[in-house]
Amino acid sequence: MCGIVGAVSERDVQGILLEGLRRLEYRGYDSAGMAVLDGARVVQRAREVGKVASLAAAIEASPLTGHVGIAHTRWATHGEPSQLNAHPHMSGDRLAIVHNGIIENYQDLRDELKADGFEFTSQTDTEVVVHLIQKNYRELGRLYDAVKASIARLRGAYALAVVHADEPDHVVVCREGSPLVVGVGIGENFIASDQLALLPVTDRFMFLEEGDLADIHRDHIEVHNRDGELAERSITRFEHSADSADKGEYRHFMLKEINEQPRVIKATMEGRVTESSVLEQALGTAAGKLLEDVRHVQIIACGTSYHAGMVARYWIEDLAGVPCSVEVASEFRYRKHVIQKDTLFLCISQSGETADTLAALRQAKKAGFRAALAICNVPGSSLVRESDLVIMTQAGPEIGVASTKAFTTQLVALLIFTLALARHNGLSEEREADIVKALHLVPGQVSDVLALDGEIAEISKRFMDKYHALFLGRGSQFPVAMEGALKLKEISYIHAEAYPAGELKHGPLALVDSEMPVITVAPNNNMAEKLKSNMEEVRARGGELFVFADRSADITPEDNIHVVQLPEVHEITAPIVYTVPLQLLSYHVAVLKGTDVDQPRNLAKSVTVE
Repeated sequence: MCGIVGAVSERDVQGILLEGLRRLEYRGYDSAGMAVLDGARVVQRAREVGKVASLAAAIEASPLTGHVGIAHTRWATHGEPSQLNAHPHMSGDRLAIVHNGIIENYQDLRDELKADGFEFTSQTDTEVVVHLIQKNYRELGRLYDAVKASIARLRGAYALAVVHADEPDHVVVCREGSPLVVGVGIGENFIASDQLALLPVTDRFMFLEEGDLADIHRDHIEVHNRDGELAERSITRFEHSADSADKGEYRHFMLKEINEQPRVIKATMEGRVTESSVLEQALGTAAGKLLEDVRHVQIIACGTSYHAGMVARYWIEDLAGVPCSVEVASEFRYRKHVIQKDTLFLCISQSGETADTLAALRQAKKAGFRAALAICNVPGSSLVRESDLVIMTQAGPEIGVASTKAFTTQLVALLIFTLALARHNGLSEEREADIVKALHLVPGQVSDVLALDGEIAEISKRFMDKYHALFLGRGSQFPVAMEGALKLKEISYIHAEAYPAGELKHGPLALVDSEMPVITVAPNNNMAEKLKSNMEEVRARGGELFVFADRSADITPEDNIHVVQLPEVHEITAPIVYTVPLQLLSYHVAVLKGTDVDQPRNLAKSVTVE
């Protein structure tokens, strides 16, 4: 999981590459490096352990000047974070490469190349690729041909960018299982793992497809598909504002993204719902016919997106009366499946490049599912291109590693899908109108919750000396509790777990004492009385409760019960709204503990390796 950026230009590219790396740092941040070809046809390289700031300091001391270059920010998969393992990797002093992904057969290739006399200085799988390209370059004499011959021998996932000092006017790139986008300029062109990296220099992008091999020159771009045929790839304009990648007035990207939720939730609804109904054609022109035949839904996702899928299961079975299964993608792809007739395969991914989710989709397309629906935040991503139906969320770029606005917009998209499906399964117009009207209220309700930021920040002080926490929820609030626990552990490093509140007495109650805070989400629904009983079980054991409750739920502060009152919310849309205070709680706890909120240790934003 890494970030790649490259440039071919008439101007010096060092600054372009460095800014691109800063914008890609969410993809990995244990080391960074850059290689630039100068006028004397020499590869200048700088590599530093740590974040991009360390590389920037090194380059300021010893600038890299030139018009062609590649750069990389790393999240370790093979080999510890070190200068020797950092990218770019070189073979000799004239060929350099950056790589995102994993080469599965690297050990066999490494043994072969060692026998051919190549010396290895790193523990990475990437160094195998650069030596293999060098070997082929000696035989073929042309960089493009050498890369083409080399990737034919690779197994795994990769996005590569390659430069050679003997061919100083271009960059050769390719992709298989890892994202790569070409930024189209005027008299200059660029490449990156994410279009966000290139917004300062262009808003026009060409998305490479699986198996593409491209030759990037200053004044032209040539793309061949996996069959070696010349391919046309359309150019699209980036639709989000360039300041999406800036923190603005906020201390952290995460806080900014939490506060953007009223706007992006509304944006995700736009064009998909009227005042009282869902426009199912917004899912795609074939949506009506496909949804008519769906008799089962299989949801596949990872991490936060998996929690969104768990909420959707409650909605789908309640409103549409259609059986729904939810599974983690990394588990789904490695077991035998029994596929029910007319099953819709629904994938959820913020980036659209999550390796396990993509692999599961490709496996499902061969297995006989009725159709594939993607819910995603990135236009042009692999998941979007490879699915039959798509609902694009409108979260905009999400920089913080801990997902916030992507999750709530996924929930909105999933509810829109559920209502479209339910219409084909007996949902009345009155019921649909009731829920759609409730959905229109959500942006305002989220704003009301954000206004409680000061109260939540005050409560967060009680977590300063805690090492464990328990989250409880019932019904569709159980996945919300899971998401709250994930947020807390991700960014504050407090060990946190979530349970259905009814399971408390089946084991977790043994953990409850004065040092184990218990966070509960308590909308005023048909499970409220049961939840109150569970809370009394905690209180009787000396536990300290932190309750996010509906104003009408009749839960009042008492000894060891801290209550934050939330606006009255429709029971169907409650999971969207009740997620937000848990995000704020986790954020403030992490700030108090002094952790790196936007880039928590050991994690990366876009998980593009298995």
